[in-house]
Amino acid sequence: MNKLLILSENAEEYAQLLRSRELPELEIAVASAPDQAALSVDEAQIILGKPGWVAPLLESARQLQWVQSIYAGVEPFCEPGLRRDYLLTGVKEVFGPHMSEYVFAYILALERNLFALRENQREKLWEGIPYRGLAGLTIGICGLGSIGRQIAETSHHFKMRVLGLSRSAAATPYVEKVFKPSEICELAGQVDYLVVVLPKTKETEGIIDERVIRALGRSAVLINVGRGASIDAPYLVKALENEQIRAAVLDVFNAEPLPKESPLWRLENAYVTPHNSAVSFPKDIVDIFCENYQRFRSDQTLKFVIQFDRGF
Repeated sequence: MNKLLILSENAEEYAQLLRSRELPELEIAVASAPDQAALSVDEAQIILGKPGWVAPLLESARQLQWVQSIYAGVEPFCEPGLRRDYLLTGVKEVFGPHMSEYVFAYILALERNLFALRENQREKLWEGIPYRGLAGLTIGICGLGSIGRQIAETSHHFKMRVLGLSRSAAATPYVEKVFKPSEICELAGQVDYLVVVLPKTKETEGIIDERVIRALGRSAVLINVGRGASIDAPYLVKALENEQIRAAVLDVFNAEPLPKESPLWRLENAYVTPHNSAVSFPKDIVDIFCENYQRFRSDQTLKFVIQFDRGF
């Protein structure tokens, strides 16, 4: 019998979904907060849960063989000094559509001047505002994993010119040209929108620095749905204050929640959201877990295994 601990605010919902699947030889324990996990973590061979809640309990999980994260970001498991003698699997091919919707919600709102039109409505002002369509605009996508590829496909549907950036620089569907990280300024100099979908690694930390932001120019918009560490935040604030770029749409930050004293809250050309461009819907995560559980029982390779040294 395999013993599973579910550690999430939605633990009961996850458990209900899993029980409906009638997975063989699986005993389920639930914990809706870390302090509720003490009685179950010692015997669990499998943990399904939030990285920030599960990682501190790793040393207590003496029987642990496999952890299934419910988030795409798994940084808490990759911190130096933590044990790595278990399988860690992430979440892929789930968040792409949600993040693509978020990215294009803001692109369309900015190009069609929806924020300004709403202000006109409040002022009872009947006045058209010029706009442009997306066809022919250039979008650069930093990070061409499953999420980046989804954004590229959506961009293609809008007839945008699509450029990309990845470590391998491998050809990617719907992407006209893929640049290497060393060529990021060349990429930034060509785009109307630069979308950052990078994981947090040593290589990506601070990759959107002063050089890149300057290369973007005054008409470009920066959108970050990856990790806050990718951007030189102090310089970005200066760039927005001086209107070096048109705007920044930011869903992720180095410190979360974003501190109330951050200038980003007040800047008219900064659009701040609380790390919710894509959320983990239990049904989607359960689908991944169920397939991996069958693989786990059959000693097959699990899907979306994380390499601790790479962080993805």
